[in-house]
Amino acid sequence: MTETTQAPAPPAVGDLGQALGALLRRYHEGATEAVSELPGGPRGFDVLRTSSLGSCSNQATMAQLLGIDRTVMTYLVDDLEHAGLVMRRPDPADRRARQVLLTDKGRDVLATATEDIRAVEASVLAGLSDDDAQLLRRLVISASAGAPPLDHSQCEAAAQC
Repeated sequence: MTETTQAPAPPAVGDLGQALGALLRRYHEGATEAVSELPGGPRGFDVLRTSSLGSCSNQATMAQLLGIDRTVMTYLVDDLEHAGLVMRRPDPADRRARQVLLTDKGRDVLATATEDIRAVEASVLAGLSDDDAQLLRRLVISASAGAPPLDHSQCEAAAQC
């Protein structure tokens, strides 16, 4: 008897978890490939993006906001620094802490990586109309409101924890 390989069944109607998981896996695989040359891959991209915002550059606070272990964050920033993408300097608000700042090279690499990530997003959402893709983005962002967004007020709140 021979076995036949069948494609996985589509998510059951109403199975949000399975549908989100499938979508997230497709996005994660594409994003990982898109930024594979970047030290730390997607995590390195997140650090560069957060650094570019300028409102939350403290390394420890960034680790907390991004959900990265502080020790892992240290090694990740070491790798980004070694690649010439970021530099550290003492945080004027707390000289024991270090700020993570983009270099000119880091800005250029971030711009290219951002374009690549946007292409992945477009590919993942290609089955939706432009209006539906924008609606999904807005809904996911609203639904994730429990996760701290990367803005100045959230950075201050996280730093006080």
